[in-house]
Amino acid sequence: MKYLLWLLKAAIFFTLFAFALNNQQDATVYFFFGTYWRAPLVLVVLAGFTGGVVVGALGMLPGWWRHRSAATQRPAPAQIPAAATVTSPTPAATIAATDLPAVRQHGL
Repeated sequence: MKYLLWLLKAAIFFTLFAFALNNQQDATVYFFFGTYWRAPLVLVVLAGFTGGVVVGALGMLPGWWRHRSAATQRPAPAQIPAAATVTSPTPAATIAATDLPAVRQHGL
């Protein structure tokens, strides 16, 4: 399995490498006010991909911060009032390992 993953990674690398070699022609990207950028096409595509990753990560930052602050504001177990705890009048039934369904693990 480990060799299959390495083979997949190598195939992806060589595919991207061949893409870069086949796209060495100059491309011109025109911006506002008559400015432009002239670079090999593979660099233009790489810059576009990098810009998309940055914009996507910046768009997710408010959600990350909101979840992080919510996680840090949860009360510690000692701070939970005693009235909030639930007590069971009967002890919980024990479950034998044979009662559980079989779990099959799948890996990549």
